[in-house]
Amino acid sequence: MDVRGECGRRPLMDGSSGSRIVGGHDVPLGACPWAVSLQVHLVGVEFAHVCGGALVSENSVLTAGHCTTGRMDPYYWRAVLGTNSLWKHSKHAAKRSITHISVHPEFNRETFENDIALFKLHSAVHYSDYIQPICLPPAHPQLYPNNEPRCFISGWGRIAEKGKTSSVLQEAEVEIIPSHVCNGSDAYGGLINANMICAGSPSGGIDSCQGDSGGPLACHHPTDNKYYVMGITSFGLGCGHPRFPGIYVRLAPYRRWIKSQLLLSSTATAPASTALPLTAIGMVLLHTS
Repeated sequence: MDVRGECGRRPLMDGSSGSRIVGGHDVPLGACPWAVSLQVHLVGVEFAHVCGGALVSENSVLTAGHCTTGRMDPYYWRAVLGTNSLWKHSKHAAKRSITHISVHPEFNRETFENDIALFKLHSAVHYSDYIQPICLPPAHPQLYPNNEPRCFISGWGRIAEKGKTSSVLQEAEVEIIPSHVCNGSDAYGGLINANMICAGSPSGGIDSCQGDSGGPLACHHPTDNKYYVMGITSFGLGCGHPRFPGIYVRLAPYRRWIKSQLLLSSTATAPASTALPLTAIGMVLLHTS
């Protein structure tokens, strides 16, 4: 079946065997066709991975707002798609410069509320088995079948707190942890609001880490066999700590903003947003500095 142009399909690996990124496994080429490495230009001709992203249209990548802190000029960025390795790009890879960055106007640098942004690619990518968009969250994501969907995180970030980053895309299956548990006095203590999702493992050991920010929390809906980006990797306390899972932007409330930005991306380009400083509120940010 030709699935090109249809969101949320894993053409080469439907039904991932996600094991326990921290606590993850290598992702085969093409298994996460919406995965994007967002990179900044360094001295000379080198680029360095800074954050992850999720392809949501032919020319738009969804990521975290805090990834752009101090780096609001699109000129310094590029997106790499269609590869699982940062060191050895596959023949299916596509590289695109960035023409515009839109950060949510109510992004709060202290609380990480509204921590989302959209990058507009210089030119549209061609969909293939290796480059596919992920579906935006449904209007009523709470209407699941009897079983909760399987959810996965992915990225090229550190595989352990203070550890090395991974050159090969990592993925791990995570549990959605109820907010009242995540907000307990022995956990985040009320920092998590209704626009955030806690995901990981209650006992720790499975988590996002530095370099994974902006990547998708992708959930599989068995009814239509598609993957939806339900969250965007935002922040956390360390990596893989018990009672302190990763925190993700809950995307359903932002559908209207995202769609309005996608409409703008398909027409005229607006002026770049104003740079926003960011404070870590005592937590370890999930992006590299």
